[in-house]
Parts: sequence; C-alpha cells; structure tokens
Amino acid sequence: MRNEPTVSVGIMDRRSEVTGYLNGIFHIRGFGAISGRFTAKGTEGAIVLADEVDREITRSAMIGLDGDIHSTFTLTKVTIGIGFHWERAEDQTFRGNLILKSREDGMIAAVNEIPVEEYLQSVISSEMSSTAPAEFLKAHAILSRSWLLRTLERKTGTAAPAPAGGIRKEEHELTRWYEQEEHDIFDVCADDHCQRYQGVTKIASEQAAQAVRETRGQVIMHKGAICDARYAKACGGLTEEFRTAWRDEDVPYLRSISDGPVSYDPVRTEEEATRWILSEPQAYCNTKDEAVLTRILPDFDRETTAFFRWVVEYERKELEKILLEKSGLDFGTLNEIKPLDRGPSGRIYRLRITGSKRSIVVGKELEIRRWLSRSHLYSSAFDVKTERNPSGEIERFILRGAGWGHGVGLCQIGAAVMATRGFTAGEILRHYFPGADIGKIYG
Repeated sequence: MRNEPTVSVGIMDRRSEVTGYLNGIFHIRGFGAISGRFTAKGTEGAIVLADEVDREITRSAMIGLDGDIHSTFTLTKVTIGIGFHWERAEDQTFRGNLILKSREDGMIAAVNEIPVEEYLQSVISSEMSSTAPAEFLKAHAILSRSWLLRTLERKTGTAAPAPAGGIRKEEHELTRWYEQEEHDIFDVCADDHCQRYQGVTKIASEQAAQAVRETRGQVIMHKGAICDARYAKACGGLTEEFRTAWRDEDVPYLRSISDGPVSYDPVRTEEEATRWILSEPQAYCNTKDEAVLTRILPDFDRETTAFFRWVVEYERKELEKILLEKSGLDFGTLNEIKPLDRGPSGRIYRLRITGSKRSIVVGKELEIRRWLSRSHLYSSAFDVKTERNPSGEIERFILRGAGWGHGVGLCQIGAAVMATRGFTAGEILRHYFPGADIGKIYG
C-alpha cells in the first residue's frame, strides 16, 4: 500500500427514504449539477431523487453525487449508538462524495466516499473529543488508521479474509460473537459496530486535523503486518484478552495488561472477581476529574458518569421480561445467574442463566451484555448479588460491575489520561499493544 486509499462508509442503511442538503455544487454522475435540499425515495429496483419542490431529478439503482472541493452534504436523522444506551438521531454533515445505493428490497443505503486521512479526522473527533490532548489524538489517529487499513486489506485480498462473526449452538449452550462482518455494499459502517464516523459535525478544533497530518500513513505493526487494532472506552483497570470477546484465538499484542503504573494480577476465581470489582485500583481510566472528562469525551458519552465501577439493579420480574425480549427464550421464574468463565480483567464470557423452565449457558461477552439489559450492560465484568423475601424467593438481582466496553486493546479514557500526564503517542500505543511498534506504509 503506497498511496492513500479511499474508503466507502455506510452512513445510513436500509432506509425507505433519505433526506438532506447539498451544501454547494454536486455533480450527478451522467446527469448534471445539483445543490440544495433533496429527497431520495426507494422503489423496487431504483431510487428516485427529487429536489426541494419534490420534482424528480433522476432515478437509478445507484446515484453518485460528486462534490466540489469545498462542498459538503448534510443527512438528516442519522442514527448513532445503534442499540446502545446513548442511541439518538442527529443531522450530520460530511465532506466527499455521496452515493445512494438501492437494495433488492427497495431500501436505500447512503454511502460516503472519502479519502482515508479525511475520514480519520472525523473518526478521532467522533470516538472522543477533538479538544483532547494532542498526543492522545495522534495515538488514536494511528490506532484508527490501523484498524481501517487492516479491514481494507482483508477486503482486497492482501491480508487473510475477515473472520465472520460466529455462533455455536450446543445442547443448553449458545455462544455468539460479533466481528466487523464484511459489509456488502460499503467498506465500513459509521457507528460503534465499526468506528464512529460523524462527519465534520464533530470536528470542533484544528487539533484533530493536525493529529492526522502529523501521523499520515502511520500504523501499529506486529511482525511486519498491520495490527488488528481494537479499543474500548474504559477497561476498568485491566485490559482483556482477544479470545474472550471474539474467536478462540490468542493475539500476542492483544493480551491483558494493567492500565496504570501499578501492576495487578489477573482475575482467576469468583472471589478474586468480586474483590477486584469492589476495589478502586490505581488506573489511568479511574478518573472522576470533570475537567479532564469534559476535555476528552464527546457530549453524549459524558452522560455515562459511572463507567469505572457501576451498579445495575433489577426486580426479578423485570429481568425475566428483559431476558424474554432480548434472547427470545422464556426462562420462567428466574432462579440463578452464575458466571462460569471469566477473562483476566474479570469479564465473563460464559454465563449460566437458570429459570424454572430452562437453563442456558450464554457467551461471549457482548451477547451476555445484550441479554441482561434493554440496551447493553456497560461490560461483562460484574458479580451477581440476590435479595430474597422472607419466604426465600428471589426479589432482586444486583449486578456490580467494572469498565465500559469489551476492554480489549487500547483503553480510550486511560489513553487520554496518559496524554494529560505527558506520555507521547508512541508510549501510549506501546503500553496498550505490547510487542507492537509503529510503522509508516504511505507518505
């Protein structure tokens, strides 16, 4: 890879209608120039593009709109945080080209074609705040570039094919994990499933652009290959191993480390898990400094105030309803939630749920988080307490937890705090990806 590639990003997908504004001159491929408000409606086999007075401009299975160098486009009601507790709709503005693609069922995908380095300016401003420390932004630019280019290599066949998400079904056990499955009509999506990409809307300072320019073409590498760079919001004091969240494979640079100047032993037993979760260890991501959090986190992430240690409580009947809704299984009266296997950070990747009608073992970490919440639990590093009535029946389940996200690879809040303490981008990345280094693959 000697030249900067272009990436196609799915901003919206499976919509019956897409509306927005062309801010400047756009050229419809094979048609002519257009600007202003537009509406695209899906029909069987084609998309109908209309102007602000609902006058049809063109119809086709794919409509490409190429922007001039200073043009942007705005899409209305873009959903972010899909399925998570911060899910909401926003109007977002983007640089680059807009491609409208029709699916077989008449639904529409809105895709942004943009050079990788411009894409990264938005990613690091969407994942975290563009006002974060410069060394953190540079570290995240290298991190996000690595993840993306590894994904593009797999799509072009220059690296091993992308492993699909998996599911194993055995008697009384369901194991499911979610990968960055190959999207069929664009390279990556714009939400947390891939990387947050919210256009120029989130770029609030020149720092993000400068961080990308200063790290142009740089990636994290291990034994000559671009790393499968993973990251999560807050590890909770110990990062996690790759295999607990995805396929059963040990990745040497994605192993568990202590997130801080003090070294901690890995969690091995349920007793150790409870002690760890109820402790307040020294860790870079263990910060309650509002000034720091305001500087490094996007506004909607700051709504999550308890991320290092947290508590979620459910009435038994409420949790029974959530389990039925999220798993599709009727457990009857819920009798027990029992962790069976944990990773070194305390994250559970096999959990047995027992009710009066059935007992199921569920994994891996994200499926556990989905089953036990109407959106997602912050992480699967939790212990379980029960409260019973005088008759001995369970009335309430209390989950006490640690961290936010899968915990594998770079801890975003921890890395940002490291930058506020004077660590460089290289030092941050070598801390979270032991054995890896930084290389430059294009100029």
